[in-house]
Amino acid sequence: MPHIRGQTYMKQILNRLFNHQSLTKAEATEVMTNIALGKYNESEIAAFISVYLMRNIELEEVIGFREALLNMAINIDLSEFDPLDIVGTGGDGKNTFNISTASCFVVAGAGYKVAKHGNYGATSVSGSSNVLEYYGAKFTTDMNVIKRSLDEAGFAYLHAPFCNPAMKNVAPIRKNLGVRTFFNVLGPLISPVRPGYQCLGVYNLKMMRLYTYIYQSIGCQYSIVHSLDGYDEISLTDSCKIVTNRGEYLYTPEDMGFRTVAQRDLWGGDTIAEAAQIFVNVLDNQSTEAQRNVVVANAAFAIQTRCPEKTLEQCTAEAIESLQSGKAKQSFVKFEEVYG
Repeated sequence: MPHIRGQTYMKQILNRLFNHQSLTKAEATEVMTNIALGKYNESEIAAFISVYLMRNIELEEVIGFREALLNMAINIDLSEFDPLDIVGTGGDGKNTFNISTASCFVVAGAGYKVAKHGNYGATSVSGSSNVLEYYGAKFTTDMNVIKRSLDEAGFAYLHAPFCNPAMKNVAPIRKNLGVRTFFNVLGPLISPVRPGYQCLGVYNLKMMRLYTYIYQSIGCQYSIVHSLDGYDEISLTDSCKIVTNRGEYLYTPEDMGFRTVAQRDLWGGDTIAEAAQIFVNVLDNQSTEAQRNVVVANAAFAIQTRCPEKTLEQCTAEAIESLQSGKAKQSFVKFEEVYG
């Protein structure tokens, strides 16, 4: 009988959404909880997701969805490490190589603790889970493994489906739809670590404003980045807008100390293997200049998110040193040992 009640409730919700109404925080929490509990069929979930392909998601809806998913997430307390998360919303349609994942190891190699929450690619060939799994990582929620990896590698990885079992009912639907959905918006917000520092890439300026309100609401140290030609990271292909707790900034690649690069220089390939090769080439200092520089730029802003008192020049120098010294690669190798 609860299943019938759930379906009836979803029909009411869908009718309201089709009439251009929005959900309250409480309603959003209930709907997402019901999705997680399997109370709706795939058609209903697909219809619900499709509403948000046609209109922007509201702040109260995001906060409600987030609350439901975090309430059901596995508890992972890493407060003793006070880690940073570096993540993109995905969904920019650019199919870049794994820039933010490579940046994580550069930041870890520079001496900062990074706990990345990620997933398989939904709209690109290779998500962070794809590339790490390709090199042998076995995902886990074992706290001994996670803490050991942070101790020894400076980096730990949290595979979203393991940490947020509530997402399993939507994973196949998202994959079948193959387009950006509001779960791309939620992904960076539902790390069970609840990190106090987050460097986030978004695919448009509306998302930038939404996340600014969200971060102000939940309270954390943040940097939100968006390249004006549509990348959910600092791409060096165009000017980049950055919003932090301190204000809003606009940087050209030259302002950041780099040359402008072509979009084709960031292409991630047609297979996971191709993307994985580019990823490891960066860490081995065998990549192209464009590939190296875009990783350094993202790592630099992540470091500044963690240490806002440092200048961008200082943070960039730390990122370059981490790569050139081999410390970034050492972090990756140690992580693979611990997670292998």
